[in-house]
Amino acid sequence: MSKRFSLNKEDGKKILVGALMAIIGALLTYITETIGQVELGDYTPTVVALWSIIANIARKYLLESK
Repeated sequence: MSKRFSLNKEDGKKILVGALMAIIGALLTYITETIGQVELGDYTPTVVALWSIIANIARKYLLESK
């Protein structure tokens, strides 16, 4: 853990991984709406969050099951 009001490489990596998971969740939601022709409407933020969680679970499973 870094000192207060500063970031180290480990913090930067965690931030980037979190951002990547959010981007993947948004991309999967876009694909769901486009390919599946599903209109999510007000549920779009919930679906983005769920896809992000699923992407994170998949990442952890694939990277830590070696």
